[in-house]
Amino acid sequence: MPDAASVRAAAGWVAATCVLGGAVAVTVAVATGPGSPSGGYVSEAGVPDSALASTYRTGVFLLAAALLSLAAALPTALRAAAVLLAAGAVGAVLSGAVTCSAGCPLPPFEAATPADLVHGGASIAAVGVTVLAMLVIGFLRPATPALRRVARVSGVLALPVAGATALGLLTVGRSDLLGGLERLLLAICVGWGLLTALLLTRHRPPARSVSEGAEDDERVAVSRTSL
Repeated sequence: MPDAASVRAAAGWVAATCVLGGAVAVTVAVATGPGSPSGGYVSEAGVPDSALASTYRTGVFLLAAALLSLAAALPTALRAAAVLLAAGAVGAVLSGAVTCSAGCPLPPFEAATPADLVHGGASIAAVGVTVLAMLVIGFLRPATPALRRVARVSGVLALPVAGATALGLLTVGRSDLLGGLERLLLAICVGWGLLTALLLTRHRPPARSVSEGAEDDERVAVSRTSL
C-alpha cells in the first residue's frame, strides 16, 4: 500500500499535467476567440459564439482539477492552503460550467445577466483564493524552503496585480488595460501552480522515529563488535 508521501507525489504529477494542459487549452482558445488576444476578458473565449468555446471550458476544468490536485498534494501542515485551493477549484468549475454572454459584461459599466454575474463572481473568487493560498504557504504556515520561496515570489507579484485588476473593474471596466492585467495575473497563478506541483512531486520517504534510529544504530554497533 503506497504511503502518504507517494500519494502526494502522484497528486503533484496530476496537478502539473493539468496545469499545463489547462493553460495551453485556454491560451489557444483566447488567441482565436472573439476578443483580441491582448484585450477584453479572457472569459470571452468561452461564450457560445466562440469557435473554441469547448476548448476554453475544457481548459478551465483542467485548471480546476489542478487546484484540487495541488490541495491533495500539500502536506498536512498546509491544510489551510489546501482548503483555499479546494474552494478555488469549486469556483473554477462553476466558472467553466456557467458561460457569460457576448463580451462578458460586468457592472458598474455594463448591464449584466445573472449568468454573467455568476460566471464573473466565480472566476474572481477562484483567482482570489488561489492568491491567498500563495500567501498562506509563503508567509503564514510551515512549508519547505522551496515551497515558501516560490509562494512568496508569486504572492508578492500577484497581490498588486490582483489589486490593480479589482480597481480596474470598478473604475475602468472592459479595456485593453484590464485585459492585460487579467492575463498577467493568470500567468502568475499558472506559473506558481506548475512550479509548486513539480516541487510536490519529489517523493520523500517517511522519516524514521527516534526509537527506530536508535535500534538501527544498536544493530550496527553489535555487528561491528562481532566482526
